[in-house]
Amino acid sequence: MKLKTRSFFALIVILFSSILSACTTAEKEISEIRIGVIAPITGAISTVGKSTVNAAELAVREINENGGLTINDAKYKITLIIVDNQDNEQETAAAVQKLINQDNVVAIIGPQASRNAIPAANIAENAGIPMISPWSTNPATTAGKSYVFRVAFIDSFQGQVMARFTFEEFGGEKIAVLYDIASDYNKGIAEIYKKIVEDAGGKIVAFESYTTGEEDFSEQLQRIKDSGATLLFLPNYYNEVPQQVQQAKELGITATFIGSDAWSGIPEEDLDLLEGSFFSTHYSPDIANEAAQIFIQSYQQSYNVVPDDVAALTYDAFGLLFQAIQTQDEANPEAIRAGLAATEAYSGITGTMEYRGTGDPIKSAVILKIENGQFVFYKQASP
Repeated sequence: MKLKTRSFFALIVILFSSILSACTTAEKEISEIRIGVIAPITGAISTVGKSTVNAAELAVREINENGGLTINDAKYKITLIIVDNQDNEQETAAAVQKLINQDNVVAIIGPQASRNAIPAANIAENAGIPMISPWSTNPATTAGKSYVFRVAFIDSFQGQVMARFTFEEFGGEKIAVLYDIASDYNKGIAEIYKKIVEDAGGKIVAFESYTTGEEDFSEQLQRIKDSGATLLFLPNYYNEVPQQVQQAKELGITATFIGSDAWSGIPEEDLDLLEGSFFSTHYSPDIANEAAQIFIQSYQQSYNVVPDDVAALTYDAFGLLFQAIQTQDEANPEAIRAGLAATEAYSGITGTMEYRGTGDPIKSAVILKIENGQFVFYKQASP
């Protein structure tokens, strides 16, 4: 009898322990919100990766230091899971699969470059996981998708901005373009720019391409020189532009150089080479509003550098995500998607974003001039 009694009590203890363990596990599962970040920490555009990680960690740190994100009067800590995609399409696909299938994230911030964001968006869409790309501007990233959003303006708008700028500042004649035909971002914006300029009566005298990884542009640049171009549009990444401009100048090209938002990471030591050039981008610290000034100050205190557009856009992506979660009072993927889809406007560091039934915001751009080794605000361009 005593043996049976002992067995009975032992069984009760085991059952109680199991229930307690299950409750503890459940509490652990609901006490955090897991968000994935895909960034090019290594590879050709590692500066973009560094800005992405810095801004992501700052955004999450600010939430967690205040006890977490409030949902239904409860506080939830944000757990950040960062994966390096090495600015590589295959690595990007592996990163998305890992975040969704192994890390069980409820949403993904990134990738940044369109050439990685487009394939990542296809995977996220099929898996039903919300994705917000801060920096991708190619329309294909969000086209036909209900789970994919962005913070940046799209290339059709950026192409329009630079085409309009071309006419306003330079008259729209004798324009040359050099672009990477193998990269979605470069190719997309070059083609849009060309079409808008020509539709408006401008003259593209040279339209030259190269392939990712090329370092010698002398043949293309010689044809550009022979065309008599007085303006050279380079919608290429910051790691390529200084070399292209250097080779252009060595060939005696005296055209004014203009570019797109991918110029924002050009190293400080290369800015003298680009003196007097212009490019479009997403924000400027020179005209930052009060909220942006607070962000800039916090970022500088944390990392001892002024945040670039990638950092500002990434911070805005987190703000947009947090707003969607709180408006839904839920943090599962479907609720987040619904919250993002229902967003009509978000006031962020890079300006006010209006969403009209798509994942693409309507927002202003800015034109910066490289002057005395600095990025200087030149003008604002509204939609």
